[in-house]
Amino acid sequence: MTHLIPTPALIAPLLATLADVPWPSEDAGAPTALLARCPIAAETPLVDAPELAKMAGIGHLHIKDERARMGLGSFKALGAAYVIACDAQAGEAAGCAYYAASAGNHGLSVAAGAQAFGARAVIYLAQTVPTAFAARLEALGAEVRWRGETYEASIEAAVRDAEMEGAVLLSDSSWPGYFERPWRLMEGYLVLMQEVVAQMPAAPTHVFLQAAGESVQNYQANLNAARRSRPRAVHGYETLVAE
Repeated sequence: MTHLIPTPALIAPLLATLADVPWPSEDAGAPTALLARCPIAAETPLVDAPELAKMAGIGHLHIKDERARMGLGSFKALGAAYVIACDAQAGEAAGCAYYAASAGNHGLSVAAGAQAFGARAVIYLAQTVPTAFAARLEALGAEVRWRGETYEASIEAAVRDAEMEGAVLLSDSSWPGYFERPWRLMEGYLVLMQEVVAQMPAAPTHVFLQAAGESVQNYQANLNAARRSRPRAVHGYETLVAE
């Protein structure tokens, strides 16, 4: 078996590719303060689940229930809507067009944020996305554009059209040269764990996370807010993501 020794000569080129990648935000103060001014961004409950705790053979189990988050049913309401709120605070959102590809809740957050701050949302969906989801987007005032058979095809269309039509691309994924808005979006998610830390009756020993893509980096950074106990983080992946 060949063992690769990580010498400086090998590491330097790898680090160079990360030079423009911003470090994840760990300051929940900015998003918490801004979202506190939004009447629909109310805190979600941390629910005590004694029966599940009993089944698991543990003392206590608490579940952060995000179903009521901004009326959108997902923690992702904290992401794109927060980015648009930041733009609005800078006087840059009104009349702006935000383009995004979505296979789920990210598009709803873009649509809700645009509606709240006088902007326009254009959401790109692959043909495989249920029409019922498109109807939810349209109910929030978004324009829906069907593009391609896969999510990858829809995001390529969103990137292309945003550039051609002078719109703002608001993706929840990043790539070389596109970091600023995804970074800000992840910062919005800091609010969730800030709430958890404040709501917990005692410091947790373990934190179980649904993890795919942005959830991993964001929640792992968030756990720093609970340093007094340094809880063990357990990440759960879908099979296809894990593969």
